[in-house]
Amino acid sequence: MYRHILIPTDGSSLSEEAIKHGVGLARSLNAKVTAVTVSPTFHTFAMDPVMVTETPKRHEEDCRVRAEQYLAVARNAARAAGVSYDEASVVHDHPYQAIIDTASKRNCDLIFMASHGRRGMSALVLGSETTKVLTHSKIPTLVCR
Repeated sequence: MYRHILIPTDGSSLSEEAIKHGVGLARSLNAKVTAVTVSPTFHTFAMDPVMVTETPKRHEEDCRVRAEQYLAVARNAARAAGVSYDEASVVHDHPYQAIIDTASKRNCDLIFMASHGRRGMSALVLGSETTKVLTHSKIPTLVCR
């Protein structure tokens, strides 16, 4: 059925739970897993250069370290389950688009992702990357909550 599953992670406990379930599904289907994490692009919003506390270089290093931590969870889960594994760390201002693009580029046939389950005003204000993936992706998406 599914041969290549993309599992996005943002380092949250919900993402870690989705990794466990996604890797378990991949194992039962003898499918490959690719994990992806998305870091924001560096932006300078301060009008006064003295106000800038983070440099592009520092931002890049922080993102690299964070991505390594997030992806290590998926890597270790896949290794423990004996599942074929690949990973990607992407820099993009819109995580949902980076997830969809990565799934397309890597020929994934399923996106398996967590949902924070926000409702009401918090969902409206904060938005939902999961909802955006569901709305914009042509690739089947399974939501773990």
